[in-house]
Amino acid sequence: MKTLVVLLGPTGVGKTELSLKLAEFLDAPIISADSRQLYKELAIGTAAPTLEEQARIEHYFVGTLQLTDYYSASQFEEDVISLLADLYQSHETVLMSGGSMMYIDAVCKGIDEIPTIDQTLRADLKDLYQEEGIDPIRQQLKLLDPVFYRQVDLKNHKRVIHALEVCLMAGKPYSSLRIAKAKQRPFRILKIGLQREREELYERINHRIDMMMEQGFLEEARSVYHLRHLNSLNTVGYKELFNYFSGEWSLDFAIEKIKQNTRIYSRKQMTWFKRDKEIQWFHPEQIVEIKGWITKNI
Repeated sequence: MKTLVVLLGPTGVGKTELSLKLAEFLDAPIISADSRQLYKELAIGTAAPTLEEQARIEHYFVGTLQLTDYYSASQFEEDVISLLADLYQSHETVLMSGGSMMYIDAVCKGIDEIPTIDQTLRADLKDLYQEEGIDPIRQQLKLLDPVFYRQVDLKNHKRVIHALEVCLMAGKPYSSLRIAKAKQRPFRILKIGLQREREELYERINHRIDMMMEQGFLEEARSVYHLRHLNSLNTVGYKELFNYFSGEWSLDFAIEKIKQNTRIYSRKQMTWFKRDKEIQWFHPEQIVEIKGWITKNI
């Protein structure tokens, strides 16, 4: 049976190098499941595979979009499922590697059939939130979707606003569009999670950010500063450097905030992944054990 091996884990854990070794072991191409490595202008700040690494193994969904392009997890699901149908003509196994939780779930489980949100509507709700707070938005959501209103964390303004956006855009309750169970896929899915002790991971994250700065991350961020209003740049690393460019922060403070916020994001990733009982967890250096587990389960 055709197989999709999914290599996942928090940022900085060591997915890239291991993915190359596993792809060579499996004679498989790599699908990147990183929502920001899609943008070719963000190669350094997203730690995208280098040109040398991409020459070593065929990669997909790396540097394929412009920052101004709209893209979503639902589009990723559609594109990857279509691509897999082609790849499985010549490969028994494909490797998908990344840390974007929604993108991984979209391929493995399917994603809600959510309409594209009109930018005018999004701007109007943003203005309402900034002027009057979250309460009027909560009340609209309660009226349009009482089911989801009882489920959502009402203190999480982003989720409340998004749910109302969907209600207004779709003309039906957000709760009616949410998937109740995972979609069935015509291929086997094996999930490998990578984890390290927290202090070890944090040290790697701090070192990686220092390396990014040496590689030209500051110049890369400066080159896209004029596009800072785009959602594609609402990303750890760029946001902090934009505050430096605007004069709000010093460079040293911005770099420390990048490290701090990246560590926070890594914890969020692990919290999300730990809910998935299908993931088999390994330390990245357990390459022999990982290969053995894959061989046993394919």
